[in-house]
Amino acid sequence: MNLETKYLGLSLKNPLVPSASPLSSNTDNVKKMEEAGASAIVMYSLFEEQITAENKALDHYLNKSSDSYAEALSYFPQPDVYHNLHAEDYLEQIMNLKNAVDIPVIASLNGLSKGGWMSYAKKMEEAGANAIELNIYYIAGNPDLTSTEVEQMYIDDLEAVKESVDIPVSIKLGPYFSSFGNMAVRLEHAGADGLVLFNRFYQPDIDLEFLEVEPSLELSSTFEKRLPLRWIAMLRPHLSCSLAATTGIHTANDVIKMILAGADVTMMASVLLYGGPRVLKSMLKEIEIWMEEKEYTSIEEMKGAMSSASVADPEAFERANYIKALQGFKLDDIK
Repeated sequence: MNLETKYLGLSLKNPLVPSASPLSSNTDNVKKMEEAGASAIVMYSLFEEQITAENKALDHYLNKSSDSYAEALSYFPQPDVYHNLHAEDYLEQIMNLKNAVDIPVIASLNGLSKGGWMSYAKKMEEAGANAIELNIYYIAGNPDLTSTEVEQMYIDDLEAVKESVDIPVSIKLGPYFSSFGNMAVRLEHAGADGLVLFNRFYQPDIDLEFLEVEPSLELSSTFEKRLPLRWIAMLRPHLSCSLAATTGIHTANDVIKMILAGADVTMMASVLLYGGPRVLKSMLKEIEIWMEEKEYTSIEEMKGAMSSASVADPEAFERANYIKALQGFKLDDIK
């Protein structure tokens, strides 16, 4: 059974890749994940704010509305929060992991605006990173920004990072674009070696006792895989870059579905935080059993077998499936 796959030009032994999480800050944890079957590791994110030690990027996009929407600024931590996080330590951890494990190490650079912080992409490469995942986490809440301006910001960020390094660069982003398919194609044309779909947006909550905005973080559930599953299936025939599925990957079945849709790798964090590295080993065993039952001999053979390339009219198929789901619902289905 051949579980090998290609991602960002890297040859991986299987499609299981732990995504950015605190687990990668500990070298022993990464070694355990490698032993359990991880084919690569995406490191925890290095944030633009850690590098600049101030919120220049946020100010650039929020200062126009700060007088009218001062409450919005309370969503963001004060600059001194970042002072306990050292960018140089991140580079040292890349070197530690490269010395400790044999699997590729993908650095995660998380930012928003073009600026000097992007120079760390080159430093990550020099520290030994095999690739960079550019993570752009942004919700366009400023009504003065047009969709064109927001989309161009993503393109500009990607191009700036690509210009500074020779290693592959993927971009992790959310689904909130008016035409995500078009945006995906534009990102590939701008140089993206891969797309990571999708970022989870951690929406804040309101503390009714103290009347404060408070952060809220909940780990993903397997149900959340349906959004990346749908988009990967639709995009696979139109893109030649790598596709990574993330969010909601909790079981071997989740992995299998993503590969059938057209993903090159599946990335997971929540399931590892819940169950530890050992879940990777059980996933791989279950994947092999399923492949044997369905007479698949390789992951490459499975890739995209159920993408939109197998449907004559994908848009009509999507519409028909939508109608069928709603019309087929019965009150008796509620338990």
